Amino acid sequence: MPRPDAPAKVRGAFDFASDLRAEGMLYGRTVRSPHPHAVVRRIDTAAAAALPGVRAVLTAADVPGKPFYGLDKVRDQPVLVGVGETVRYAGEAIAVVAADHPEQARAAAAAVAVDYEVLEPLTDPVQALAQGSSLRNLVIRRGNPEAVAEVVVKGFYEVGQQDQAPLGPEAGLAIPDGEGGVDLWIATQALHVDLRQVADALALPPERCRLRLAGVGGAFGAREDLSMQIHGCLLALRTGRPVKMWYGRDESFVGHVHRHPAWMWYEHGADREGNLVYVRATIVLDGGAYASSSHAVVANAAIFGCGPYRVPNVLMWCGAARTNHVPNGAMRGFGAVQSCFAHESQMDRLAAAVGISPLEIRLRNAMRSGDRLITGQVVSGAAPVADLIRRCAELPLPPPAEGRMALPGGAGNLAEAADISRGEGWALGYKNIAYSEGSDDYATARVRLERRNGHAVALVKTAAAEVGQGLVTVCQQIARTELGVEEVELEPADTLIGDAGSSSASRQTWMTGGAVREAARLVAEEVLKRAGPPGRGLAGGQVVDDEGAPLAPLALLLDEPIEREFEHHHRQTGKLDEDGQGDAHVSFMFVAQRAVVDVDPEAGLARVAQVATVQDVGLAINPLQVHGQIEGAVAQGVGLATMEEIQTREGLIRNASFTDYLLPTAVDMPEIVSELVEEAEPDAPYGAKGVGEPPLIASPAAICAAMRAASGRELCRIPVRPEELSGVSETKPPRELIPGQPPA
Repeated sequence: MPRPDAPAKVRGAFDFASDLRAEGMLYGRTVRSPHPHAVVRRIDTAAAAALPGVRAVLTAADVPGKPFYGLDKVRDQPVLVGVGETVRYAGEAIAVVAADHPEQARAAAAAVAVDYEVLEPLTDPVQALAQGSSLRNLVIRRGNPEAVAEVVVKGFYEVGQQDQAPLGPEAGLAIPDGEGGVDLWIATQALHVDLRQVADALALPPERCRLRLAGVGGAFGAREDLSMQIHGCLLALRTGRPVKMWYGRDESFVGHVHRHPAWMWYEHGADREGNLVYVRATIVLDGGAYASSSHAVVANAAIFGCGPYRVPNVLMWCGAARTNHVPNGAMRGFGAVQSCFAHESQMDRLAAAVGISPLEIRLRNAMRSGDRLITGQVVSGAAPVADLIRRCAELPLPPPAEGRMALPGGAGNLAEAADISRGEGWALGYKNIAYSEGSDDYATARVRLERRNGHAVALVKTAAAEVGQGLVTVCQQIARTELGVEEVELEPADTLIGDAGSSSASRQTWMTGGAVREAARLVAEEVLKRAGPPGRGLAGGQVVDDEGAPLAPLALLLDEPIEREFEHHHRQTGKLDEDGQGDAHVSFMFVAQRAVVDVDPEAGLARVAQVATVQDVGLAINPLQVHGQIEGAVAQGVGLATMEEIQTREGLIRNASFTDYLLPTAVDMPEIVSELVEEAEPDAPYGAKGVGEPPLIASPAAICAAMRAASGRELCRIPVRPEELSGVSETKPPRELIPGQPPA
């Protein structure tokens, strides 16, 4: 089925949040701290307020409601940092201005005079944790943490800080309603999550603060946290005029969270045949200045920190440090990406130590349905890990590189075919679906069936955010399937309907798709009641009997429209106990990947030739979109493995642009071969799982493994730097820690 938003997007006619306009619109701008750690001693706004075209200059004293915001676990981030308060990262918001023209707003922001008492920043996450500056720590103990093994391998691994790099920077438009309330059009991943924070800061009841989804130009976790939502609304309510705010790329780098950089110390023990006996690990994450979603990232890094393998004995310590860096939070596969690089690197080391292949070590230890995670939770759904591995091994390998552009270095003309070595690497990954750790995940949908121009039309409304993943297509397909009508319209997503949760954790097909299905089924039940026997179903715009034969046009039964709303819940998840044990997740999704990489070891250059992926998806509701999700995730995996990293020094980002923050382009993309394994997931709508995260969880590890195989280097860090690939330098741990023990 075609995507309803695709034609406008490929023509350039789609309205993204940064395209929005309103009559009499003002332009908002944020005043940000240049220091990563400082006390604000004085803020002077007089010069800024006196400039031409300036309509408002607001500080922390102008926030009418709660002065802090944050995701539901912790609200620790100030709306604006006021006099006498502490700045905790470079780029933190101090004041906001609104003016008639963007350049007037820029001049006003520059004219706000702020006096700082500069403090020494804390930028070392290991040191921060040792000093007790922690956002969350989690310990997982299972079996005998002191178990011994015949074969032992140890390793230190590091993952750099990755930006989600959405094509559309943060943007929104706030319009006051003239009665003290406000409407906010915003690019976000979670309308109701935003609403709770915005309404509290504005001291408004939620019904007076209406959030509406604007066009989202990519998300990948960057839209989980607020950016200008509160600021834009404050300015709109103060001036009585619409206020638009959008970030340039440099501001975007401090205006949203990033992937947590990680430092990981691992020890694996196995018997002489390669069967895992124990895993001990310490994982240190840099959470940055504020909590964001570090609570969940710590949990995922730890819980999935041994990979999709049977491990009887585990001691895992994971912590996120509070430092004076830009806050880190959710990014596609959050937490599991970092620990996957470590556990898969360890599995390769273990295979070499035992004397078997990387493929065999994974098959020997692969998780199966009915096995227990390291948290003690039973895998009750599908877990076809061994099947994924075998199928991936059977996928065709790429031919040798031909032509200059296919060689490492490409147009730089730096490599010769005779200097190239080709390597093959493997990685397995897995992750949870939906909210976890004590959550009762749910989503709401409303379906309306009405007659229009003599035929039946279905209208679907949810608050779920379409962030590029194709949820709009899935919801249309589900409504068509259940109601037997061709014409399905999606109403705009907003907070005028109940919560659909966040477009994160690969949950929307299951949760919002499930809500649409159940609401549509309630509508279908009412149609069949009106039709009376012998009607048994709906198809092709008709009421049909048990054999599918048409009985009556559906439209004839719609003199009065039928509308139903459904709140779709999944089972309550449990919290983890003091040993990290408990049923914390709804279900799981698995992937096997094989990467082929060409390397010029002497020059320190690499080019990914192929990434082959086999993924269990439960049911592919829209196979084209599933393959598209895999391709997009692999692109981000190529970036993390080979080039993408935010560079910081003394708390300051040094490469806040797409000129200096390198992204893979079309010429960097490998051949992508993907195969889907459809084994229905119990309780999921139509048996369908989520798909978007696993290919990014495993691909950086697989690519780095292939680079190791081609170069002979240890390569314990991603992205792999040229000097590491050529052997000029190698990754060193910032200090020695005992795997399984916290920094001390």
